Amino acid sequence: MGALATTMVLPLLLAACGGGGGDFAASASGPQAAAMPSTPAGVVRTTHLGRVRGSAHAGVLSWKGIPFAQPPVGALRWQPPVEPAAWASIRDTQEFGAACAQYGRVYGPGSNNRYDETIGTTLNQSVGSEDCLYLNVWRPTGSAGDLPVIVFFHGGSNVSGYTADPVYDGAALAKAANAVVITPNFRLGILGFLSAAPLKTGDPATDSGNFTMLDSIKALEFVRTNARAFGGDPDNVTIMGQSAGAINVWALQTSPAMTARSPKLFHRTVPLSGGISLASNLPAGSIATLSPPIVYQLQGSFLLQNQVIADGLATDAASAAAYIASKTSAQLAAYLRSKSTSELFTTLLTRLSLLGLAGSGPIPDGTIVAADPIAAINAGSYVKVPVLAGNTRDEGKLFSAFLGLPQVGGTGNARLVTDAQLFTNHFSYDPDAAPQTTIEQWIAPSYLPVNAPVTGFTARAEKLNSIFFLASRDNVLNALKAKQPNVWYYRFDWDEQPAPWNDIYGAVHVVDLPFIFGNFGPSLFGNVWFNEANKPGRLELSDAMMRTVATFALNGDPNNAALGVSWPAWPGKLVFDATLTTKAISVE
Repeated sequence: MGALATTMVLPLLLAACGGGGGDFAASASGPQAAAMPSTPAGVVRTTHLGRVRGSAHAGVLSWKGIPFAQPPVGALRWQPPVEPAAWASIRDTQEFGAACAQYGRVYGPGSNNRYDETIGTTLNQSVGSEDCLYLNVWRPTGSAGDLPVIVFFHGGSNVSGYTADPVYDGAALAKAANAVVITPNFRLGILGFLSAAPLKTGDPATDSGNFTMLDSIKALEFVRTNARAFGGDPDNVTIMGQSAGAINVWALQTSPAMTARSPKLFHRTVPLSGGISLASNLPAGSIATLSPPIVYQLQGSFLLQNQVIADGLATDAASAAAYIASKTSAQLAAYLRSKSTSELFTTLLTRLSLLGLAGSGPIPDGTIVAADPIAAINAGSYVKVPVLAGNTRDEGKLFSAFLGLPQVGGTGNARLVTDAQLFTNHFSYDPDAAPQTTIEQWIAPSYLPVNAPVTGFTARAEKLNSIFFLASRDNVLNALKAKQPNVWYYRFDWDEQPAPWNDIYGAVHVVDLPFIFGNFGPSLFGNVWFNEANKPGRLELSDAMMRTVATFALNGDPNNAALGVSWPAWPGKLVFDATLTTKAISVE
């Protein structure tokens, strides 16, 4: 299983800011319809399903927790999303819908669907809910219509994350960009991607196993139908995603289902820190973004086998195979659907992870996700729209556990602290006080000094970055550039965190998101990255980045006066950076 372990575990690298129901946490239901007394003008809008009442604050209107599909529970688990029932009374949409069911990670919610101290006490436990297919909308106050629409898909390795993460609040971006900003939830992990034989029905969409991608398409269909209700232009939709969300954006752009779609569901893409390459697309020694279908077929088979063993219905692989052979596909599908999320995640984390089969991501089935997305681009079989891609300079520093991979050459995990210790430290850290930790408490001795050539933490992280993020970047952007001129790329270099975090993180994976969304408040990394000293420079840089997203969403070209430079198309690069006091944007 060694090769399979490497194939499946590497998609977990794409963790991003942002772990239903089940036995570990109470299931949270979605926002319910409710009539309310008088509210500010403009907060009641009419969707194709019914009227929704949002809220107004600081020049922004918002609607949170709007259902775009029925809860995928019971018989609807591992089925394509189904149109929700309409409602007659005004629906209160002022609270986020529940996070999709996931196992707890520092990048996901705790037990309360928000960033709080329970994140640190629910790690590897089931959190969120399967009743989670809701989206959120922000727009500036006023009556302006035909605004650009920006739909953001969150990261989290496609196994965790939630739209209620404070980094993803769309208010500041909607106001700065004069746009409608939308953040949909989507199913995660083995609830969102699963290729198991008993679940096959003969329907290509269902059999694809790509329920996350089908959720994303369903959300975009809702946007297409209802954009004008919120003042948005359905013919000017930008889809943006970071990390796993970027992989999903690339998967949508190259999806056979999207290529054939008319009218288009999106018109620009902004994939950040993610690629769409199979191992066969990349130079030897590179790390692929996508795993082949056989890996997901093995995952589905081993999930069923190990669940049978965990339930005491068999004692080993042979007796599990005999038990499975004695049941019909319908019986086995019902059995899997009867399992709580906590039972499934326990099997995943205690059994499948040992086989390297715990990862999740788009399954290249050839119907919903292209069998070879790069080949699809080369053949011109993709959605041809302007593309604005980006990476952070030090992506690899977030993935310290992978610096010991043979391709990277390190000596095991570079990080000394556990996730629980990391969360506790970050949650209570004071970024304006003297340093409360040292580099030696965080980084293993074999990676010190941090900036040592070849062996240092920074050099090893850059090696990982080059064979993973940058190999995939070059692969997809070069393929695109051969087919269309409107491809732009940025690198994010900001690393003005207080010591020692500037060495531990620097321009790490996910660090650009607070700048794009204009959110520097409480979040996983907020207390260790942002202080009063770096405030002037980062606010200037954030303003420039939000203006850039605004310009690109409006007309498909990111060039704008806030940059102070002319941004050439790929392979040219724009570098976003700042000193403590001012932005420093340049071109390479």
